[in-house]
Amino acid sequence: MADIGVSTEDYVTTVELQRPPNNFLDVGWIGDLADIYEQLDDDPRCRVIVLAAAGKHFCAGANLARRLEPQASEAAGQGRHLYHEAHRLIRAKKPVVAAIHGAAVGAGLGLALLADFRVACEEARFSANFARQGYHPGFGTTCTLLRIVGAQRASWLLYTGERIDGRKALAIGLVDKLVSTADVRSAAQSMAAEIARSGPLAVLATRATLRRSLEVEFIAATHHEFFEQNWLRATDDFREGVKAMNERRLPNFRGR
Repeated sequence: MADIGVSTEDYVTTVELQRPPNNFLDVGWIGDLADIYEQLDDDPRCRVIVLAAAGKHFCAGANLARRLEPQASEAAGQGRHLYHEAHRLIRAKKPVVAAIHGAAVGAGLGLALLADFRVACEEARFSANFARQGYHPGFGTTCTLLRIVGAQRASWLLYTGERIDGRKALAIGLVDKLVSTADVRSAAQSMAAEIARSGPLAVLATRATLRRSLEVEFIAATHHEFFEQNWLRATDDFREGVKAMNERRLPNFRGR
């Protein structure tokens, strides 16, 4: 697939996002990633996936510079399609360990939260920065973030868009292991290799049991997120939020 690398060694498949430096996501790219996950579901050489990234950031979400362009008026269809592709990711069968360096923000955070485990470095930063753009959270974060860090912490992160580093992410359970920046990928691969030593059929069955309700919750969450995002996209606050973030200043929201 374009902009995505795939390599397998000892039952661990490393899937690398290759849109440096920011790895901005879009509908087609998430669809390509879902295609790869589905192919790996049928590949006996792969028992665990490591999701890593080239460049400065794991995934800086969607490209804000394009949010207010004329084609943004077609975002309703794009949003529905993006979440349809995300549904394919949540249905994938193989365990995923995310190797996170740099930023995992917005929809990029949502992508990281779909993994079973997350390895990061202290310099990594995480933010569900939707509300700071005058926007509703998306990519299933209203479901996955609550599951991982609990309702109170998730509510705070979603309301404020607070940016946290790897150390705080570890403290609240958002990441599972903290290592040096240089060791993020190798540590994720080591975790994946540990999983791969277990019986592959048993791991798949156990994962299906543990995540059996997640698919239903995730799909329901994205349907509601899409509805809320659709009307907020037409507000002055959304336009101000995106403009302010592009200009690196505090937004002046007016509640309209």
